[in-house]
Parts: sequence; structure tokens; C-alpha cells
Amino acid sequence: MHPFRQAVEARDVAAIEEMLSDDVVFTSPVAFKPYPGKPVTAAILRAVMRVFEDFHYVREIGDAGGRDHALIFEALIDGKRVTGCDFLHIDGDGKIDDFVVMVRPLSAATALAEAMAAQFDQITREATGSA
Repeated sequence: MHPFRQAVEARDVAAIEEMLSDDVVFTSPVAFKPYPGKPVTAAILRAVMRVFEDFHYVREIGDAGGRDHALIFEALIDGKRVTGCDFLHIDGDGKIDDFVVMVRPLSAATALAEAMAAQFDQITREATGSA
């Protein structure tokens, strides 16, 4: 089992954050522009943990070199079942430096966008240290 998956399923926020590179780039399934940096990525991941219900990974796909991983998940958001995938790239130091999320179906992505928009002020406060 991938260490990131273990940390997420254990809801171990400190372990999740420790796995992020300082210059990680997070690409959201519901925002056009990627989010650069560990503080905002960690804040987004904490918000996701607040809005998803019954989150669990169902499958892992990794390359032979161990630097690219796809973690397929299922969850509920606003009563809608969502299926998604976390695409992780691991840098030379063993940290996640590229984090891309995709989700389906559109109705669940829309519900996720609305739930995350409601978290935006808190995400901003956490990412800037004014929480």
C-alpha cells in the first residue's frame, strides 16, 4: 500500500503534509489554475477531508520505477457518489511534487466545486498562516 494512501485512510494530516514537497503543485478537478506550494496544497487536502464522506481508495496503479502513482478512490459528496483518481509524482527526495486529481461524474464534480468553494476562506487562512 502506498504511504500516501495509508496516511489518507488513517486521516493522518501530519503524515500527509510531511509527504508533500515544498514546491508541490496541486491541480484540482474543479479549478482551472493549479495551486503551487505546500501550504495551499496541505490546506486544500484538509478541506477535502472535511467535505468528502465515506472516502476510501479502491485501487493503486504504480510505475516500475516508483515515481508515478494513480490512486483510485470513491466517496460521497452531498449525497452523490464520486469516483476519482489522485495522480502523484514523487521527486528525487521521495516527496510528492505533482498532485493531480480527477473526478466523475459531472454532478459529483459540481457538488465538489460547491463544497470546496464554501471552504475557500478557511483554505486561504490556513495557507497564509492567518487561521
